[in-house]
Amino acid sequence: MDIFWKNDDELFAAARKELFTAVVGDAMDKMELFHQFLSPQIQPLKDDMFLIGRAMPVLEADTFEELSRDGRNPIMSKPFGLMLEALDDLKRNEVYICAGASPNYALVGELMMTRAQYLGAAGAVVNGYSRDTTGILALNFPVFSYGRYAQDQAPRGKVIDFRVPIEMNGVRIDPGDIIIGDLDGVCVVPQAYESEVFLKAFQKARAEKTVLTAIQKGMGAVAAWNKYQVM
Repeated sequence: MDIFWKNDDELFAAARKELFTAVVGDAMDKMELFHQFLSPQIQPLKDDMFLIGRAMPVLEADTFEELSRDGRNPIMSKPFGLMLEALDDLKRNEVYICAGASPNYALVGELMMTRAQYLGAAGAVVNGYSRDTTGILALNFPVFSYGRYAQDQAPRGKVIDFRVPIEMNGVRIDPGDIIIGDLDGVCVVPQAYESEVFLKAFQKARAEKTVLTAIQKGMGAVAAWNKYQVM
């Protein structure tokens, strides 16, 4: 199979029709990229949410007061640190993906996601909680988090940088990596390997449909594996 997409729009549209995180993860396993899934705690706010886009990593840090005017770092005297700037810097098809803080408060909410959606972002993934769930669900905007929890970040954390590498549960996320998520979790496709990963994923997804049809018609598991080498 040759690359059949010309740009991100075509790749992401095809992925929405044919792919899911399991088959993308399987493709990376075949390439010995064994540690690309984020924590299983990170789940969609609604089961039918599907997310694919390029990472816009956001680095959060815990704080212990909303404004620290006597500190040496000017970010500490700004409400939310650089969060507002990070939001406004989102580009079309990008994912607001945030890590670095203790999972003790919400890292995204309705107003933030409204701004992200307006800018054409693809969704958000946070290594912590989200809030304003009713409002986010009304937006129909893909958000993946540890779950619903209203405690705010304002006095507890600040964004200290963005468009920098971050790490979640041992998975490195660089700006421009592709993030794909569904109800089975979220995985990270490194930009350097993306063409090969997605070619293998499309091949496997299409092969699985053939195997599924064969099994539905009565083919045994051993026979199916021997013939197709897919399971």
